[in-house]
Amino acid sequence: MKKIITLSLLLCSFLMMAQSTPGKHSIKLLKVNTKNSDFGLNFYGKDRVVFASPTEKVAIIRRNWDGNDQPYLDLFVGDIDSTGQIINKKSLRGDVNRKQHEASVTFTKDLKTVYFSANNYDAKGKSVKSSKGIDNIQLYKASVGVDGAWTNVKKLDFNSDEFQTGLPSLTVDEKKLYFVSDRPGSIGKTDIWVVDVNEDGTYSEPENLGEEVNTEEREMFPHIDADNVLYFSSNGHAGFGNLDLFASKIYDHTISEPINLGEPLNSPKDDFAYILRDDTQGYFSSNRKEGKGDDDIYSFKVDEKLFIECLQTVKGVVRDKVTQELLPGALVSILDSEGNQLQITAATEDTAAYTFDVPCDSEYTLVTMNDGYLKLDIEVSTVNDLNAPAIVQNVDLEPEFKLVGDEVLVNINVIYFDFDKHNIRKDAAEELDKVVEVLNKYPDLRIHSASHTDSRGPKGYNQKLSERRAKSTVEYMIAKGIDPSRLTYEGLGESQLANKCADGVRCSSADHQLNRRTNFTVEKEVIEETEIEETVIE
Repeated sequence: MKKIITLSLLLCSFLMMAQSTPGKHSIKLLKVNTKNSDFGLNFYGKDRVVFASPTEKVAIIRRNWDGNDQPYLDLFVGDIDSTGQIINKKSLRGDVNRKQHEASVTFTKDLKTVYFSANNYDAKGKSVKSSKGIDNIQLYKASVGVDGAWTNVKKLDFNSDEFQTGLPSLTVDEKKLYFVSDRPGSIGKTDIWVVDVNEDGTYSEPENLGEEVNTEEREMFPHIDADNVLYFSSNGHAGFGNLDLFASKIYDHTISEPINLGEPLNSPKDDFAYILRDDTQGYFSSNRKEGKGDDDIYSFKVDEKLFIECLQTVKGVVRDKVTQELLPGALVSILDSEGNQLQITAATEDTAAYTFDVPCDSEYTLVTMNDGYLKLDIEVSTVNDLNAPAIVQNVDLEPEFKLVGDEVLVNINVIYFDFDKHNIRKDAAEELDKVVEVLNKYPDLRIHSASHTDSRGPKGYNQKLSERRAKSTVEYMIAKGIDPSRLTYEGLGESQLANKCADGVRCSSADHQLNRRTNFTVEKEVIEETEIEETVIE
């Protein structure tokens, strides 16, 4: 019982460490900012960025589409220096910066295609208004030439003159495009939506991300990272005031509850347009009073990474495979895909049950051990979704030894060989590893290896082939550290066939395979000298 309590405490300490956290950031105001509105920086390859900045002094439609009497926004490109500052600011080339606003871009990985937001224009460059006389922001796509110029500018099909569509963010695999819109079906003033980007260049019907992300207020500036974490701004979720920065993890069918990214990223003012590079640094925008003008661009370093918890339960009972008797006290551990032990527990005294809560969307190995039984490894996979039902994986352990006639054999699956081969196959190696475990557990145990062939080929040749097979099994175990003096072997050729497939009898390849085998017998004189006699099953 003391062992079980100790293991349970270890499990509890692991779970307490697995709580969601917004991480920690340190921030710095950039020198590139002007007295007006500079914001919405996005990466343009590894060492360059594109961002919105004002030009001539005329009326503006601001990021939330309210007037603020500042210059129109154009798109600029700049280089990232070694300190994270933006230098060499230049206006973008090509048919992109027009009379009114352009802002918020996202590029494909090859940098040949860009999506961006701009005021509504027709094919001739003339402003287009809605039936209510509003010049709604639209989402555009353009080609990027080798000289950096943007050409072939087109509006996306799911735009409409009657509502806003903009602020795009493309997933790393380029299969989904997130954006902001106040289109019909929106929950609030502006919502985050997503479309599938089809291989033929078309798009699926826009899908609202739902009430987990969107509120009755404004959700804006989505940025989706390599781990499918959606960063966005909202003034509808609880925060520090006005627009705050939040993060939600996008799973296969579910979305996590947004986490406020906290100070210093968030302030009582508007904080928005968070983007992340290499999990270590990035940029965001804010109109906090410490800035140079209205909206300003800040760089940040990630001092402690964001963590969003998603756990799934793996549970079951441990039983004897032959009798189905419960095995309380059996040790069950769970390993990650690299073989690191994450948790360990003992099957409960009353029901021989175990349970683990482990991260979603991962591969694990359950390792179960109990006295008198072979260790068993079982692969399990958790799903990529929140609140998924528990994975029920019962564990049936096999006794270490079995009685066949008057012989005591190590209780493993039969080791088979390919036709006319004596090398150890992968499936055979897994079974031999079980024999090695038994030998390590019982230091006085001695094992005899007997190998066989099928009936095809001359008897003399088969005899030598079986000897090579027996020898290869012994050599494998010696290579694993077993003393050679504890191992003997012999080849029996085709003298002890497991079925009717003798010379002259037509048999399938599967039937012949059953004869190409090796068994491992415990030497009788050591059975009574060891503790294995009570563990042998008939």
